[in-house]
Amino acid sequence: MRTLRIRTFTMLGLFFILSLPWIFFVAAHFLQTNTLSLGENQAQDQQLQQQVTETIHLIETGVDKWMDPNWQNRLQTHLRKANIDAVLLDASNQEIYRSFSGRKSSLSSTEPLSIREDGQVLGRVVLYMPNSKAVSMIAAFAGLLLAFFIVGVEIRRYILKPLDRMSMAARQIAAGDWDVQLPPSRITEIAEVGDGFKVMVEGLQKSYQKQAELEEERRFVIAAVAHDLRTPLFALRGYLDGIEQGIAQSPEKLAKYVAVCKEKSVQLDRLVEDLFTFTKIEYLEAELHKSAIDLKLVLQKAIDSLSPQARQKHISVILNHSADDFTMMGDSHLLERAISNLLDNAVRHTPSHGEILVGCYKDEDKVIFTIRDTGPGFTSKELGRVFEPLYRGEGSRNRATGGAGLGLTISQRIIRRHGGELIVGNHSDGGALLSGWIPSVDSLPG
Repeated sequence: MRTLRIRTFTMLGLFFILSLPWIFFVAAHFLQTNTLSLGENQAQDQQLQQQVTETIHLIETGVDKWMDPNWQNRLQTHLRKANIDAVLLDASNQEIYRSFSGRKSSLSSTEPLSIREDGQVLGRVVLYMPNSKAVSMIAAFAGLLLAFFIVGVEIRRYILKPLDRMSMAARQIAAGDWDVQLPPSRITEIAEVGDGFKVMVEGLQKSYQKQAELEEERRFVIAAVAHDLRTPLFALRGYLDGIEQGIAQSPEKLAKYVAVCKEKSVQLDRLVEDLFTFTKIEYLEAELHKSAIDLKLVLQKAIDSLSPQARQKHISVILNHSADDFTMMGDSHLLERAISNLLDNAVRHTPSHGEILVGCYKDEDKVIFTIRDTGPGFTSKELGRVFEPLYRGEGSRNRATGGAGLGLTISQRIIRRHGGELIVGNHSDGGALLSGWIPSVDSLPG
């Protein structure tokens, strides 16, 4: 739909208001002058001239009777038949007689005619004859009123109604009703405001939907973690009650109870730490403390922190990397946490005497790392949901491993916060394969 600028609309409205009365005036004059034929107009002019001559003659011959009411009545009758009005004035311009009242506007007057006798002015006469322009002026005034009415209707249709509808839509949105429909407008500025209004409504809808999803996810995380915390807490309380009540009487049994309590406390610590990190990354949008770091050192620190768990299961963790420069900008603490989560996942799901291969290499402007284990790998169902918060697959990937289902989610979101990506899959020779990349220093602007 073609639109008009409001300035153009205003100029067109002003032009219409000025031109329509003139069109009506010209049309009325044209119709009036062409209603009768040329011969009929000439005959009317001659008849009017004859009536004017007769009227003047009647007035001149009765100058001594101007004050006589009978003569005035006779003159009034003559003037009505001739469709003429007159005003009689004495020598000092004092009005003696007038034949009409209140309709001068529709008549045209002649110059005062002096009535003389022997060179002395006896009085003056002003004749009022029908004015042919009166009808044209009335038509012009009617055209002006019609122009104002039409322009007012168009202003209401294309300006006032859309603005009023936008005001109503704003109140609807404030009341929580997102289903708003704005009428189209032929005015460019109002159409642009309407388009911007629609974009705003769509943005608000998406924001509201995202907020609702975050709120739902927050409730789900709280409920799930609270459920997960109950299991080690109940076990820990049960074993502590056993120790307190003297059930563990032998040193061996007491040592077993203490070992179980330590194991459950470690699970609790892992759950709380995962929950804190997830909340910090997902909801608090913590600022990254970036600095130049070497990804090889981050990988080595993460490997060293997981070495005790790996030794307990006799798992070999091998780091292979090229001689490239792996310098990048990032938060070393968060990146180490992300890599540690990935390695912890690999250690927990790799059987005893297994192997974990960690690789690191550079590809153009990316620093790429891979973590491969010799465990059972991911099922097809798990591959589609492994990054969902609190999701844990079946089989070995369940609560028995002690995880809260947040480790991979946290790692992925930390990597994404650094401008990279994390992908999970299965190696062709078996086992899970996690690969990720982060932009190198060379790819950063400036």
